[in-house]
Amino acid sequence: MPIYTSLHTSSFPPTILSLSSLLRNINQSIKNPFLNLFIQSMDAPLRSRTSLLQFLVTFFLLILLGLNNIREVESLGINYGQVANNLPPPEKVLQLLHALKITKARIYDTNPQVLTTFANSNIELIVTVENQMLATLCDQQQALQWVTSHIRPYFPATNITGIAVGNEIFTDEDTSLMTYLVPAMVNIHAALVKTGLSQYIQVSSPNSLAVLANSYPPSAGSFRTDLNQIMQQFLQFLATTKSPFWINAYPYFAYKDNPNKISLDYVLFNSNEGMVDPYTKLHYDNMLYAQVDAAIFAIARMGFNGLEVKISETGWPSKGDTNEIGATLQNAAIYNRNILRRQLLNEGTPLRPNVRLDIYVFALFNEDMKPGPTSERNYGLFQPDGTMAYNVGLLSTSSSTTEPASASISLASSAPPMVKRVGYQSLVNWMMMFVYFCWLCKR
Repeated sequence: MPIYTSLHTSSFPPTILSLSSLLRNINQSIKNPFLNLFIQSMDAPLRSRTSLLQFLVTFFLLILLGLNNIREVESLGINYGQVANNLPPPEKVLQLLHALKITKARIYDTNPQVLTTFANSNIELIVTVENQMLATLCDQQQALQWVTSHIRPYFPATNITGIAVGNEIFTDEDTSLMTYLVPAMVNIHAALVKTGLSQYIQVSSPNSLAVLANSYPPSAGSFRTDLNQIMQQFLQFLATTKSPFWINAYPYFAYKDNPNKISLDYVLFNSNEGMVDPYTKLHYDNMLYAQVDAAIFAIARMGFNGLEVKISETGWPSKGDTNEIGATLQNAAIYNRNILRRQLLNEGTPLRPNVRLDIYVFALFNEDMKPGPTSERNYGLFQPDGTMAYNVGLLSTSSSTTEPASASISLASSAPPMVKRVGYQSLVNWMMMFVYFCWLCKR
């Protein structure tokens, strides 16, 4: 008998037949395109070598598409800033995060309304000690009181995973804050130990890349010499508590300041020749990874080679003043879309290729009350009314079009059904793969 004989679903074992019937019933309600393709291919007889090849190609396409659907926005973090007077309430924000399937967020305070709203959700939340609080928290009792009143009442219902003690303290205009930083961090951590929370919540402090004296090439990464003493103490704390070094990295600023020498494709993660570090021979096809590795080298030069580096902020403004070159809707969409694409690949940097780089995108919303140039108010993926500033692929709705600005999501709509639907379809995709694999094995 020829090996490529005609096969119909009647030759399937009972288990596969029952799963196939179940998939048909499910598809009537969710109308999954991958599932529909699978069912159609199952109905066709397998008569030739060409038919088998078609089935195999379909199978592997289904695997690739199915995995992409399951991991659409897995592990992407976002910064939820609130320097605005027109933002939706936290309840609607939580619905939006669920619809986007984002499970990590960072806020810039310990807003009780946000902490209460995010309780019993799947959101991992990083909260922040405001800069002006650092001096107070140098007192151990004050630090214990802060943890007791701002963290303990909400945990574990609200999944607080990190405390950012200040933000960009080493480059703040108030240089006195530097002397308060490490003592405040030590006291916050001690308070977490005392309340039994230290094993669940990390303590760190995000840093601007301006803490680096050199960042090019990455292997030349080093800290400013005037920060040596305080940076040594800071890194020692992170090493002792096994906490990450957080950086706010914005390739946009490098491009804006020097557009004639820096390739736009290089900073946007587009296809480009990239650069090779002359000392390590590592190839970099984007600036963000080069900036991260420069920080890793700087940390190693201080004697702390094992510290993990994470990106607490990165983004691109969709609008700017006339002198803010590159601040456009198109560039913002490309940058954040490519960030998402790299996150889906679980990539590491060239220096640490096997360690996935955690990234928090800045920001969820445009914030109309932020001071400074126009760009500062236009980093959001969304407008406060729920309209997308541009679509990076986190959300597909019937109203989405090829024009990013016209895509939208209604914050008044119910997000949980959308989340359930997406999760259901992901399960279906895995079932499709299982059935198809069993069928091929049967052959």
